Amino acid sequence: MEQQKYRFPRRNLSSSTTGRNGCRTLREYAVYTDKIRQYTEEMPLEEAVDRAIRECIREDVLKEFLENHRAEAKEMSIFEYDQEKHMRQEREAAWKAGMEEGMRSGIEKGRRSGIKEGISQGKEEFLKTLIQRKLAKNKSIAEIAAELEETEEHIRQVITRMSD
Repeated sequence: MEQQKYRFPRRNLSSSTTGRNGCRTLREYAVYTDKIRQYTEEMPLEEAVDRAIRECIREDVLKEFLENHRAEAKEMSIFEYDQEKHMRQEREAAWKAGMEEGMRSGIEKGRRSGIKEGISQGKEEFLKTLIQRKLAKNKSIAEIAAELEETEEHIRQVITRMSD
């Protein structure tokens, strides 16, 4: 199973991103991205990002950064979300294409196998018919084997299967 990858802003989110405050910033960024993901299920992406930004500012989540860099944060969030969505769609399309190719390949192999099995069964039935005709003429197993260019053992096996 593929791990979800989160992308982080390329700029410092605030002047206090070192030490213990850095962990807070990462947690807040996770809250922000989760809000976007949640809201995109019920509204268009741009509206979801606007709503997430407004709520985060109101809830003091990345507040300073979002107030100072609102337009840039919105633009990057939309870009990264679209890029993530595009990559997911590409993976899904590749998976689907792989499945379709696998199905085609499996069907073709099954068809070839079925043809081989059908030919084999047809030969067996034809051999049984020939053996029955020769037995009806009171030919011995040795004579039948010689005429059909088969081993006596094989002729015995076919006769045994015919009586089953």
